Amino acid sequence: MKPRRHRKQAPSFRKLLKTSKLKLDNKLKNKQFKQESTAKKHRKEQKKLREAVRDVSTKAAQPLDRVKKKQQVIEEEELEEESLPLDMIDEDDLQLMREMAQRASFVTRDLSVSEPVHSTKRKRDSVIDKYEKLPRHMKMEPEKEVIHLLPIKDKSGIIPQSIEKPVVPTEYQDEEEETDTEEPEVVPAEPLLVLSTEELIEHRRATLEEKKAHIASLASAILADPENSIRKLKELRAMLMEQDSTVAVTVRKLVLISLMEIFKDISPSYKIRPLTEEEKAARVKKETQKIREFEEGLVSQYKFYLENLEQTIKDWKQMKTKKSEVVSLEAYRGLAEVAVMCLCELMLSLSHFNFHNNLIVLIVPLIDDKCKKIADLCTEAVKKLFRQDKLGHASLAAVKIISGLVKSRNYCVRPEVLNILLHLRIKEVEVKKDVEDITPKQKMMTYKDKRKNLSRMQRKWKKAEEKLERELLEADASESKEKKLKLHTETLNIVFLTYFRILKRAQKSVLLPAVLEGLAKFAHLINVEFFDDLLVVLNKLVESGELNYREGLHCVQTAFNILSGQGDVLNIDPLSFYTHLYKTLFGLSAGSTNDDTVIALQCLEVMLTKRRKQVSPQRALAFIKRLSTLALQVLPNSCIGILSTNRGLLQMFPKTDILLDNESQGSGLFLPELDEPEYCNAQNTALWELHLLQRHYHPVVREFTAHLCAGAPSEGSSALRASLSRRSAVELFNDFSTNGMNFNPQVPETVPKMKGKGRTILELSKDLQEMIEAKLGQVPLGELDFASQVKAFTL
Repeated sequence: MKPRRHRKQAPSFRKLLKTSKLKLDNKLKNKQFKQESTAKKHRKEQKKLREAVRDVSTKAAQPLDRVKKKQQVIEEEELEEESLPLDMIDEDDLQLMREMAQRASFVTRDLSVSEPVHSTKRKRDSVIDKYEKLPRHMKMEPEKEVIHLLPIKDKSGIIPQSIEKPVVPTEYQDEEEETDTEEPEVVPAEPLLVLSTEELIEHRRATLEEKKAHIASLASAILADPENSIRKLKELRAMLMEQDSTVAVTVRKLVLISLMEIFKDISPSYKIRPLTEEEKAARVKKETQKIREFEEGLVSQYKFYLENLEQTIKDWKQMKTKKSEVVSLEAYRGLAEVAVMCLCELMLSLSHFNFHNNLIVLIVPLIDDKCKKIADLCTEAVKKLFRQDKLGHASLAAVKIISGLVKSRNYCVRPEVLNILLHLRIKEVEVKKDVEDITPKQKMMTYKDKRKNLSRMQRKWKKAEEKLERELLEADASESKEKKLKLHTETLNIVFLTYFRILKRAQKSVLLPAVLEGLAKFAHLINVEFFDDLLVVLNKLVESGELNYREGLHCVQTAFNILSGQGDVLNIDPLSFYTHLYKTLFGLSAGSTNDDTVIALQCLEVMLTKRRKQVSPQRALAFIKRLSTLALQVLPNSCIGILSTNRGLLQMFPKTDILLDNESQGSGLFLPELDEPEYCNAQNTALWELHLLQRHYHPVVREFTAHLCAGAPSEGSSALRASLSRRSAVELFNDFSTNGMNFNPQVPETVPKMKGKGRTILELSKDLQEMIEAKLGQVPLGELDFASQVKAFTL
């Protein structure tokens, strides 16, 4: 039996997309050349057959037995004639005999064999030698136009094999056409149909509708009976390899989204673990075996699906570098965006299922991608992951990948990569001084204590009670506080390790603002061992003068968060940070971009309010005076926040009320240009800015100013209303923000201090116009000249 040839598989979707245009053109040319060669060979065979029929038609057909008898008679006559001299035979008969000897009869010849009937075996043996003696090239064909292949040995001998190149000389083509004009035309293979643009669009629409219906039917069948539809799930996943180039990208997008929704619906609420060898060998019920087969098939198909998503993104990355013309870059980009969206949705929805860490490994590096849409999708997904991660496993995995990404790329990443760490939900960690408080108290009694203090019946009841408590704890599935603290501590250690690396090795990087902001947020959780070194680094950054305004504020905020938390036991006077903030307060933006005011208000609260015992009266007086001057040049919401800070300082430092008196205290003059708050003699000045602020256009600013001029009392007629006094400076800044392009609070429509029922401005202007027109004899005001209008208004 002949060996069975393997059928050539259709090219995959990925291979089809990677094929270049030049290669496709070469394939098309080769296919056309093969068709022409086959047609030419067929014409030659038909020509030979016609010649053979022409030869036979000249002779009468005879039965085969007569031919055999005739051949025997001829052979006997030839034997007899061999002994006779040739001159006894006529020349015509002799010539006829020679021609018949050279040509075999068509009737007695086997058409399946191309060799003569009278050829012998000995002659076949020398076929190879004859082939070797033949010239390798035809005279009519140039050498460069033919590619010779290995010959094929057949019953008739050795058949040479060669392939002609697509480019054929025009002269040779003309000769072939002239020789074939007499032959009947052979119908070639049907050419490809050339469709118009409208027909192509209609064909694509019909194909797409058919694919959509097929996807919908498969998805409905899978959701109806998931346990018996693993094959259909595989069939749906196989549609990712769609080979119709007109609908391949669209179909793949639909299949990716459909599979994502299917896996979200049919995945169980637990992680599927692989079975051990003992469990596989054990005999189980049919229902159990059915569930095992479903879980195994589900995990397998889910794994293949994630691999397809990963490969889609990799193909897009390769497409960006190769710039192939088969599929446009926009098509690759859209396909990659859908794949990233599916990965993000699965990471958030199936955080309890298999391969969750693999999803994090795929998504987190894409935060630093150059494509803004993909980077934003991954950024929002990781932020949501941090917010909904209650225990800390997913947060720890993501932080590890971010740290490795920043280090591997030599700190050349987008600042958004580190800004994501600000969304970590870490409020408590395991520190060394609190280890004794965190360790759980021993609840279970030892065997000796039970033996000593309890009777036999009590020990029996105690054992049953402890067993019940353990079962309830397992059923509740609540993670212990110790485990959560351990995960949070490990996560924060990796975060601080990343921050410290950047502070040490890449201080001029674009990541420095994100690092300083992160340190300002998590500074109260830093270990005491790093306080001294970190304060030294922050002090150097502040004194270097290379930081912008926001970065300097973050440095100050970080330093005082450290000193206000665990660092309160350290005997450190951060005078340089007080000086830096006092010197740079006038640099706050007076326009709409006043977001830095929030950071400045937070710094003032930590530096002056929380550390009031370490703040001298001279320093408090200097800050109150500078903040009052600053309130004259900022927006209303910033002004309200600054006045609220001054109110708190006046109440915490009662001696600062000397600023409300116009008489100087002590010697010296106030030096507003001096940047040292301790030595600017702020006690010899007064808050004259409050008199200007009492005429401010914002009503809340006027209310705050009147309250401060009265000495910021807590009770009485000059006391501040509760809605303002109970809110912090940062909350007041956000409440009265004008980012919505409207006045806050709203301007009333009614005109104040008017007699009557409070007419609106429009009503008053209309009444005034009617009154003037009545006095002028019903003449419209707009038709009067300028002198008449002036006269009308003077009436």
